[in-house]
Amino acid sequence: MRIRHKTIANLSKLPQEVVDGISILLRGGTAFDPATTDGVSIRRSLPHGHVAAALGTARRIGLERILHRSRSRKRDLALAAIAARIIAPDSKLATARRLSPETADSSLGSMLRLGQVSGNEMLDMLDWLRQRQPWIEKSLANRHLGNGTLILYDVSSSYVEGRCCPLAAFGHNRDGKKGKRQITFGLLCATDGCPVAVEVFSGNTADPSTVALQIAKLRSRFGITRLALVGDRGMITTARIREDLEPAGLDWISALRNADIRRLLRPSGGGDAPLDPDALVADAVAEIASPDFPGERLMVCLNPRLRQERKRKREDLLRATETELQGIAETAARNRPGPSNRDRINRSLGARGNRRKVLKHFDITVGEGSMTFRRNTAGIRAEAALDGIYVVRTNLPADAIGAEEAVEAYKNLSRVERGFRHMKTDLRVRPIHVRTGEHVRGHVFLCMLSHYVEWHMRRRLAPLLFQDDDPEGAKAQRSSPVGKAEVSERAKRKADTKRTGDGYPVHSFRTLLDDLSTLTLNSILLPGTTDITFETATKPMPVQAKALELLGVDATAPVFTSPSEGAAELRM
Repeated sequence: MRIRHKTIANLSKLPQEVVDGISILLRGGTAFDPATTDGVSIRRSLPHGHVAAALGTARRIGLERILHRSRSRKRDLALAAIAARIIAPDSKLATARRLSPETADSSLGSMLRLGQVSGNEMLDMLDWLRQRQPWIEKSLANRHLGNGTLILYDVSSSYVEGRCCPLAAFGHNRDGKKGKRQITFGLLCATDGCPVAVEVFSGNTADPSTVALQIAKLRSRFGITRLALVGDRGMITTARIREDLEPAGLDWISALRNADIRRLLRPSGGGDAPLDPDALVADAVAEIASPDFPGERLMVCLNPRLRQERKRKREDLLRATETELQGIAETAARNRPGPSNRDRINRSLGARGNRRKVLKHFDITVGEGSMTFRRNTAGIRAEAALDGIYVVRTNLPADAIGAEEAVEAYKNLSRVERGFRHMKTDLRVRPIHVRTGEHVRGHVFLCMLSHYVEWHMRRRLAPLLFQDDDPEGAKAQRSSPVGKAEVSERAKRKADTKRTGDGYPVHSFRTLLDDLSTLTLNSILLPGTTDITFETATKPMPVQAKALELLGVDATAPVFTSPSEGAAELRM
């Protein structure tokens, strides 16, 4: 049989889009004009880039398997709730609405194929997460902690809405919310600030009393036998050291309170005082020993900038208090002398005179018809002698940690404080709306897991953020751990130019998420069908592509779905 070729038409002069359409038809596809709505229609567009960033990071660091080895509805809801607190923190009911298809405001629910989500499901998920907390925290501890390591620990609080929560109580208010009950929670972190575990206490729990429970958790649950706990001077007190840490055989790093520092100024054993403020060198660490603190190493530090600031602040407070006292004295002089006038003066001193907590620096004489006052220069001079001085204490031997390393480890507690700040502002651990004690504990644990994911995101995205992505360069700028914290030259250039070295605009973490959210996931109806759609993401802008590249996330892979496929997905 002889094959003959016959030219039907020459397509070379046709428009390129027509040639492309015919080529698709010859391959068995369906051609359509994207400029018309007859061939294709976009059913819905959902913000997607920030979802891909948070969800992709959680999967990259293996959080799914840490939550549970097997996939389940509750694990998917927990993963969605963790990501939701990063991209749009809200109450559990509002989060359920954000995840449901009809009321979704992002692609998070569709990416996990959650379908309709109810508020009760979110509360059940909190119960499930609370039951899994020991296993999850142990997995995080195995990943980030080990024997012979330093562990940072600090305590904060958050206010609670309503009066039904059994954990809610009035206590030391750190949020500035007068009249609000609160809960207290302690956060355990690795030395780099990575959160590992969290524990919730009643709102009136004193900070030092939380240490014993954390020790039990570290020893029994995590199986860590050799570690050093780093806590501030209000947490690891002398009483806690003697009653909890020493019996457990744990090492520790803390600091002395002002009353204990004054003890170092007194001579002991017939010799000189252990501490001589005039002999200290600015921005240097001096190691001393004292018989009042047997078996401890004391690292004395003098910060001249802190000394100058405290001097300025004290003088401002003294002048303001003098103005108050002068007003009280003038009022007393106008009133009729007698016992009632004297009582009125004393009440005014308690209500107005000590408002700034410096009344101890005044010598005050109250009579029945007048009041006189003057500064106690000796007391002021004695307090000023300790301005800018702080003392770090530890039982670790010198061959285990040097003096400067111990000071640096104590100052690393700022990383835990930064974690509290992120949990309270970005992740909105407060206000707490759930009522039962277990739900409150589950809510705080959920926020800690979100902080864990965000911590990894911030580290990866540091080149695009207003944070120092060159820690070694910053460390080289600082000669001593007592010295002023400095940033690297790279961070200074980013702050000055608002541009990275690659020319990308610099963001805060929140504005970068807002930028990523403009990358949308579009649900497109295939031409000639009524129920077959495919989902595809828009092409990322340069800064979005860079952020996703830093996170190791691909947000542009299309997903084809149809009603007959159910939950199945075909990635092309």
